[in-house]
Amino acid sequence: MNPSSPISFDLILEILSRLPSKSVARFRCVSKLWASMLASTHFKELFLTRSSAKPRLLFAIVENGDKPGSSRDEPCGGLKYEACGVWSFFSLPQLEYPYEKSNLVAAAEFHVKFSPDDLVINHSTNLKYCSCGYNSGLIYIHGYRYQARPLICNPITGRYVVTPKRYTYKKAYSFFGFDPIDKKYKVLSMVYLGGPGRHKILTFEDGDLIWRHIKCPIKHDVRSDGVCINGVLYYLGDKNHRNDYVIVCFDVRSEKFTFIDIERFCRLINYKGKLAVVYWKDDVDIYERHHFDMDVYSFMENSLDANPVNELHVWVLEDVEKHEWLKYVYTLTNDEFFRRRHVSFVGATASGDIVFSMRKYISEQPFYVFYFNPERTTLQRVEIQGFGEAFKKRCSVVTFVNHVEDLGVNDLELLKSVHPPLVDPCDVSESDSDYDPWG
Repeated sequence: MNPSSPISFDLILEILSRLPSKSVARFRCVSKLWASMLASTHFKELFLTRSSAKPRLLFAIVENGDKPGSSRDEPCGGLKYEACGVWSFFSLPQLEYPYEKSNLVAAAEFHVKFSPDDLVINHSTNLKYCSCGYNSGLIYIHGYRYQARPLICNPITGRYVVTPKRYTYKKAYSFFGFDPIDKKYKVLSMVYLGGPGRHKILTFEDGDLIWRHIKCPIKHDVRSDGVCINGVLYYLGDKNHRNDYVIVCFDVRSEKFTFIDIERFCRLINYKGKLAVVYWKDDVDIYERHHFDMDVYSFMENSLDANPVNELHVWVLEDVEKHEWLKYVYTLTNDEFFRRRHVSFVGATASGDIVFSMRKYISEQPFYVFYFNPERTTLQRVEIQGFGEAFKKRCSVVTFVNHVEDLGVNDLELLKSVHPPLVDPCDVSESDSDYDPWG
């Protein structure tokens, strides 16, 4: 090969596709030609293919603002916070073969500190007061229910959009879904079973963002976060507060509900592209027992046996139409740092490892994630470093598996770095409060 020969166009794209998205954004500033080249559909698909082959763990470390106090200066007698909550996003590659070494340590990469002006985004572990979801590169946060202003943000760039105000009574639930066919994100908002209001849905697309009314045929309360798999959003419901559990299945594209009966309280995860439920043998419905508590995990930390039997049940839905499950039971090996009181289910990697993460981060104390391999029945601990020591108090940590950077997400025009001041969210439509959403 002649050393003076120019590098081919395809080779340049191949090289650039291996860079982080922030580096690609900087290279767009080189020239108009490079900007056009790196914004092309071909390059975005090439970049997404490379990124999908190396999924990452995504961490959100949340510093909540101070507790609210009433303030006459706030509109509608609202609540005032001295701090609105700060979300710091980090990520690192998921370990492909974590069981070949012991005492693993991995360094997290910092992306952005996120704290939009005048918008409370405090985190709570009670589903009634806080919703948080991830799908295809974007994060959905509804961090302070009474303000009724959810937002969607890019955890890599910090760009975001605030959704229109909507009536949510005192409590409500919302979920973030993605339709892989039409490439559309949607937010599903379900009203509290005991309160007024309407179920609504919002499509995240160019133009005005508008909440639309939607009805659900079965009354239920919500008992889990949502997980979206191949365009279907799943979450656990409880019909009429009677421990009569059902998995709610919402098709994001057709916007239709279906249901799968399930015999007990559980968590839902994506297991190799299929719906799976996971639970411990001695699990209880913490959301029922601590109906009004902001932090339901305090129950686990204060009440759960320090050394419970770690018998893990995993059910994988093999036939969606017939509701047939493959059921597995595992006993996790002992690890001196694995304490169920302090960890939560995060999800599963593409290879089938079930991931647990600590729920709290304290500066100068070790933070761990755990990979459980069902085939080997082995539990691998990985210490995560790089969060820094700037956090002054105990922080919540929300962890997501299989994060993939997508340049198409970075280019969404609705995501902005700065937004105009929020309109007073206390103006409530009477038609929302006098409507039966169950039909």
